[in-house]
Amino acid sequence: MRLSTVVAGISCVLIARAGQAASGMAADTSLFRVALTLQADCSITSGVLNFGSQSNFTNGINQSAQLSVTCSNNAPYSIGLDAGNVNGSTINGRLLQSSSGDTVQYQLYKDASRSEVWGNTAGTDALTGVGNGAAQMVPIYGQIGARQQPAEGAYSATVTATVSF
Repeated sequence: MRLSTVVAGISCVLIARAGQAASGMAADTSLFRVALTLQADCSITSGVLNFGSQSNFTNGINQSAQLSVTCSNNAPYSIGLDAGNVNGSTINGRLLQSSSGDTVQYQLYKDASRSEVWGNTAGTDALTGVGNGAAQMVPIYGQIGARQQPAEGAYSATVTATVSF
């Protein structure tokens, strides 16, 4: 009895090894994990908000432009606009300046009714949104107030738009 058990055991081993030898390779398996950590990413581009050529500000001047923000899908973001580069300009009192130093007051808004001043403090006056993985066009609404009487000339300012995510 014992001999037959040993022979059967040897036969099984030989058959298993013969199968491996027929394919030419032994096999073993292992599992490994595949991982990805996706971090939010955003970029922002801007154009020019141009109020054009004007002869008077009797009624004020409204104009708009657009920012383009591209953020990862479902990434929350905040866009802030600073006061601009003209000395004395503030979020609530932005200024354009001529080469001779004269200034014109203007404002930037988050809404078409021009009631929400656009600033740069997250959770307060910055604009918030959620990315969709594609470029999203974000309007900027500008206004030069009525009844200003600045000197003739070309006026400008540079405003920094920052996207935080």
